[in-house]
Amino acid sequence: MPYYLYRVTQAGPVKQLEKITEFGFFKHASAEAKRLRQAPDLAAGTLVKVIFAENELQAEDLLNQVREGEPLTGDDW
Repeated sequence: MPYYLYRVTQAGPVKQLEKITEFGFFKHASAEAKRLRQAPDLAAGTLVKVIFAENELQAEDLLNQVREGEPLTGDDW
């Protein structure tokens, strides 16, 4: 399964996803994501995400899912 790089922008309640590229190895995908995050032309509020998925459809589905935050210490009363 490939690693996909996406540019993610939040336009109101809807995320806009733009596929940048894909890689066969995490090391390469991670290095490119780090390089893109440091680029001076990256717009404020834009994220560069690496996602591991079977295909582009699954990658976009995973990126659109809302994930719960981790519980804080002491919240287990």
